[in-house]
Amino acid sequence: MERRVALKSMAMAVGAMAGLPAWASGWSKSTLEKGTLLTADQSKILAAMVETIIPKTDTPGAGELGVGGFVQKMVTDCYDSKAQASLKSGVSNLDEQSIQRFGKSYSDAGKEQRMQLLQDIDKGSDTGQKAFLGMVKNLTIQGYMSSEYVMTNLTHYEMIPARYHGCVPVTKG
Repeated sequence: MERRVALKSMAMAVGAMAGLPAWASGWSKSTLEKGTLLTADQSKILAAMVETIIPKTDTPGAGELGVGGFVQKMVTDCYDSKAQASLKSGVSNLDEQSIQRFGKSYSDAGKEQRMQLLQDIDKGSDTGQKAFLGMVKNLTIQGYMSSEYVMTNLTHYEMIPARYHGCVPVTKG
């Protein structure tokens, strides 16, 4: 490698490292949420939906752990446009069904009413709604099981799952 190319590369790397903290310090929750898929009301409905799937018991529920945001982020970043449209339309349809049956939004409905709506979708014949419910269920379970609370308090996650006992007496046996 030539000296000039090496010096140029090092100067660019140092410049980038010097500018990175200033760029990252401009991040906030509001600036990161600009690329969200759902509206604020739809996000609230999704949060109520994941809380219905994994409710709060003696451990926090999925809604309390922010799994709704995880579901939305996964669909936005990792799924195709068809799945994104399915999530948007599924949340809207769920809210419309709740308003038709109970006269209130899904997020304002009671636990039993929300559970009844999800069970009706699961037993129904609409394949689009069933696919939507299946996707949200799977992502809810994935988000819940990989949350910090579950990994540290329930599954006792260990970064390196082994022990090295280097100073043990060797016995003849």
